[in-house]
Amino acid sequence: MTVLAALLRGVNVGGRQSLPMADLRRLLVDLGHGDVQTYLQSGNAVFTTERTDTAKIASEIEQGVAALGVADPGCLVLEPGRLRRVVDGDLLAEQAADPAKYQVVFLSDPPPPDSVAAIDRAAYLPDVFAAGEREVYVYYPEGIRRTKLTHAFFQKKLGVRVATARNWNTVTALLERVS
Repeated sequence: MTVLAALLRGVNVGGRQSLPMADLRRLLVDLGHGDVQTYLQSGNAVFTTERTDTAKIASEIEQGVAALGVADPGCLVLEPGRLRRVVDGDLLAEQAADPAKYQVVFLSDPPPPDSVAAIDRAAYLPDVFAAGEREVYVYYPEGIRRTKLTHAFFQKKLGVRVATARNWNTVTALLERVS
């Protein structure tokens, strides 16, 4: 049995992309997963499964969430090893002094190196970012409210199918839950 984390993109507790976490838990159980727990109210779930194809699991979750009325859902399913690699390989550890202003943008695919290099980092200062294997670490020293370095920005600029961001506290909490 493997423990996995599902991260949904663009799921809100209220508004037009509303998905109650009880519905997400029920969906995951209906898909055959066990020990389902959601974390916060923003589309984070941890569950057990005997299956190993995370891309297929993510696709099934996306289809199920779409059937529940969420338009264009995106989902990434992460293994404990990927979360561990992200936390242990923290590329902005020395700069990111406030975890509330620090996010990891998880990507469905590795970003092409030329697309990362094409982003003019100076244009987004004081916000800074560093691209990892299949994630982008982003620190917003003045806060996240007005930044242009969003998950949607990176999804478009890096040409990946899904990008979804979680703050550092959530990333480390999810790692604890899958470990």
